[in-house]
Amino acid sequence: MKPVVLLDVVGLTPALLTHMPNLRSIAQDGWRAELGTVLPAVTCSVQSTFLTGTTPAEHGIVGNGWYFRELGEVFLWRQHNGLVGGEKVWEAARRSRPGYTAANVCWWYAMGATTDFTITPRPIYHADGRKSPDCYARPPELHDELTAELGAFPLFNYWGPTAGITSTRWIVAAARRILHRHRPDLLLCYIPHLDYDLQRYGPHGPQARAAAVEVDRALAGLLADARGAGATVVVLSEYGITPVRRQVHLNRALRQEGMLEVYTQAGMEYLDPWTSRAFAVADHQVAHLYVRDDADLERVRDLVTAQPGVDEVLDRAGQASFGLDHPRAGDLVAVAEPDSWFTYYYWLDDQRAPDFGRGVEIHRKPGYDPAELFLDPDDRWVRAKAAMNLLKKKTGLRYAMNVVPLDGRFVRGSHGRLPDDPDDGPVLLCSDPRVPTDVERTGRLAATDVHDLVLQLSGIN
Repeated sequence: MKPVVLLDVVGLTPALLTHMPNLRSIAQDGWRAELGTVLPAVTCSVQSTFLTGTTPAEHGIVGNGWYFRELGEVFLWRQHNGLVGGEKVWEAARRSRPGYTAANVCWWYAMGATTDFTITPRPIYHADGRKSPDCYARPPELHDELTAELGAFPLFNYWGPTAGITSTRWIVAAARRILHRHRPDLLLCYIPHLDYDLQRYGPHGPQARAAAVEVDRALAGLLADARGAGATVVVLSEYGITPVRRQVHLNRALRQEGMLEVYTQAGMEYLDPWTSRAFAVADHQVAHLYVRDDADLERVRDLVTAQPGVDEVLDRAGQASFGLDHPRAGDLVAVAEPDSWFTYYYWLDDQRAPDFGRGVEIHRKPGYDPAELFLDPDDRWVRAKAAMNLLKKKTGLRYAMNVVPLDGRFVRGSHGRLPDDPDDGPVLLCSDPRVPTDVERTGRLAATDVHDLVLQLSGIN
């Protein structure tokens, strides 16, 4: 049985492949296909579909986060695998082949998963409020082994204004060590780098091409190791990033209509989901709208539909047509036009914004915030502030890294809606020369079919 190396190169598209000879070589003796994704085309939803072979309506991951109705809280980027419904691909493999081993290097929902080897970003949250870069690893000795050889996981290069190729290089190095030392039957590896500059600058400019070249070079050693181990390599992407020029503020529109409420502490406004009649959990180009009273559904739908940049608003029947009708999903789901994306902003005056708005605070914000990729261009002292905060951190003082803008006008790339053009959508490459019958006929593989493809490549039918 040949091992399978499954690389998730987030943001990879046919257009970017032209600058990536190492990745293109995978399909030279194998095959390549358009990869059909799911709505929403965001990391947590798509990865869960790959690994379970089911849609968000079945596995329950309706976005990178949602409103937890039973808790009355909005949470993004939870990590526990127990949130994902359905049998994972390695669990299905073990039913047929006991002893089948799997390793997860930075795919999402890794905590508590039944993989044999696990690595996932996990900062240290100190009692004094500091946050230090680190990762979670299982078995426990894997943590000390990898950090001794590679250094601490480069968390601040994984997301935020300093996100860059350093995190991808660390992840690739960790994957190479696991492949060499443990030879799992399935190695999952997440490659994040294309996400950064494509969102910052857009997918078609020189920065995007440079990022593609960097990723291709970073993967060269792992691809060579996989070939040396006799592994089948599958490379895929969750979505393609498309150019955007317009931010859409659904929560501000709902607040101005009297539907969204806030509460105030220390002069700062916080979203009040307990009392709001309606609010949006923004997630790139998709937003889940939670409406407390069914009597308000039509009013909310009309209000949101009228906002410039909104393409459609899906009720439960509309969600069902996309495999998104899960109880966690919003009562309505908004989809942005191709050149637009949704902000989470709910305050009407920046002086009343919560302090976490100017920081990289993915677990506190009630929606996704791509402005976290930028140092505030409107603040002439922003670099000096960042340097001073780093000095405070090194000396053990408390600090707030309040350096990101409260405005997403700088964002030039987004994703989440289904692709309008296959060249801007996800792609799959496979080194095995046996082309599945459906792919040979259509040139396309559905995201829900990745699960079975991995089993077939593992020799499990």
